[in-house]
Amino acid sequence: QVQLVESGGGLVQPGGSLRLSCVASGSRFSVYAMAWYRQAPGKQRELVAVIGSNGTTRYADSVKGRFTISRDNTKNTVYLQMNSLKPEDTAVYRCELGFTYWGQGTQVTVSS
Repeated sequence: QVQLVESGGGLVQPGGSLRLSCVASGSRFSVYAMAWYRQAPGKQRELVAVIGSNGTTRYADSVKGRFTISRDNTKNTVYLQMNSLKPEDTAVYRCELGFTYWGQGTQVTVSS
């Protein structure tokens, strides 16, 4: 019943920017915390950013100052603005709803 669909990934040069989007359906979106995770080959899943239902945010140290998580409850959408991208940001990025549901993910590749 709950579906999360990520988009916005792609290939970008180091120093570039991308904005990821995750649209949720089949849930009362506004009452849940949302999060972005990423996983690169050979590495454990990493929590990138969290935004609570009240709008509070939390970031991994590795992305502080470069990434911004936001949400638009009128569109049931959470965003991840990624600036100053580095090759080590390359991963599959997935969004999470209420610590329970996951999307399919979108690939981000940072390479020259």
